[in-house]
Amino acid sequence: MIASSTPHSVSPKIAAAKIPNVLIHEIIDGKPYYLKGYRDVLGKIKTVEDIMGSSSLQAFLMTYLIIWIGKQIDETKFHILANEAGLHLDKKNNLAGDLLIFDSSKLTIDKINKNYASVPPVISIEVDVRIALEGLTELSYLSLKTQKLLDFGTEKVIWFLTESKKVMIATKDNDWQTLSWDQDVEVLDGISCNVGKYLKDKGSEFA
Repeated sequence: MIASSTPHSVSPKIAAAKIPNVLIHEIIDGKPYYLKGYRDVLGKIKTVEDIMGSSSLQAFLMTYLIIWIGKQIDETKFHILANEAGLHLDKKNNLAGDLLIFDSSKLTIDKINKNYASVPPVISIEVDVRIALEGLTELSYLSLKTQKLLDFGTEKVIWFLTESKKVMIATKDNDWQTLSWDQDVEVLDGISCNVGKYLKDKGSEFA
């Protein structure tokens, strides 16, 4: 999680409660974005652990993507980081990534340490939105985070959305498109995935 000591975009009542840093998922332009369900934690309805994890569907898809891509990727050219990997863009921007693919000549082994990665991934892959959408729409958050990644130097950002069963893809050439998730999605040259087909083949009701 991304630490910050200054809460924003919350009611005075909640701000007065001093929101714990552990509930901050990301910081964009100096503004913290809180984990979905954080208000239930503040109200003692849920614990932090209750809202930290992914749904079984999200985890199932992430596991598929990591294994599928990992089997085909050239490990001499790329590193894969997962599990909400932290990205430090600058002093006002810290992002979290579900699955990030880095050029190993840029994210060299000496830069893999106890700090957030500070070089742009070649590819950023996300499964669903993990923040509390307060004062903004899902699309506006997707667009904001995606543009931040592209401006940072990421070549392609891919969002898999389980509610709408859509895939949103944006590239550094400012090509934005939305597909049904039962279409093939090219991750890297020669590596594609098809989430909808994978779920259908597994007999999932969410295909």
